[in-house]
Amino acid sequence: MGFLKTLINKMLFFRRPKIFCIGANKTGTTSIANVFRSLGLMVGNQGRAEWLLLDWAKKDYQKIISYCRWAEAYQDIPFSYPDTYRALDAAFPGAKFILTVRNDADEWFKSLVRFHTKAIGKNRIPTADDLREFPYCYRGFLWDAMRLRYGEDESLLYDRDLYTRCYEEHNRAVQEYFKDRPGDLLVLNVAEPDAMERLLTFLGYPYTGQKMPHMNSSKNRQ
Repeated sequence: MGFLKTLINKMLFFRRPKIFCIGANKTGTTSIANVFRSLGLMVGNQGRAEWLLLDWAKKDYQKIISYCRWAEAYQDIPFSYPDTYRALDAAFPGAKFILTVRNDADEWFKSLVRFHTKAIGKNRIPTADDLREFPYCYRGFLWDAMRLRYGEDESLLYDRDLYTRCYEEHNRAVQEYFKDRPGDLLVLNVAEPDAMERLLTFLGYPYTGQKMPHMNSSKNRQ
């Protein structure tokens, strides 16, 4: 019986649609990952996924697609970066996509800067050298994540206009891509009162009053 149960679980795993949270970092993606876990879903290892950043930069999605075969739900880099969702949509028919957003782009930007400032720990907005030296994932990863997303010009590091424009362009592109497929995309602000109900309904799980967890808040870290 144990072998049969394991076999059934494996069959169900490979038949369930993939779920990708493709909102920008600092839009509640960690909270979404915790909801996935609470539902018993296997969540992709974020640390391993971040090593695929350079593949994303080359627009080589093969390793990203291969990585996505061994879990059910994914979030953050490289899934939060532009165009990854297009490759994943082609590779995994029937996948569900969740675009997490903030109340507005300026709120998102302030949260991102606040989070990085606390992470670096120098009581000021980080410099490019700070990001190059910070030992997360690999030394220099944070700088790679910023330069590959927002450009090499160090004078534009944490430039409000540039970052908010990129944030808004990504959100618009995602919604335009899925405009004729409302069943495949959920645009979600995790701070809204009905966020958990909308998320569970979208994923096909019953809502019984569960609350949305609020994890990794930069305000809480302060």
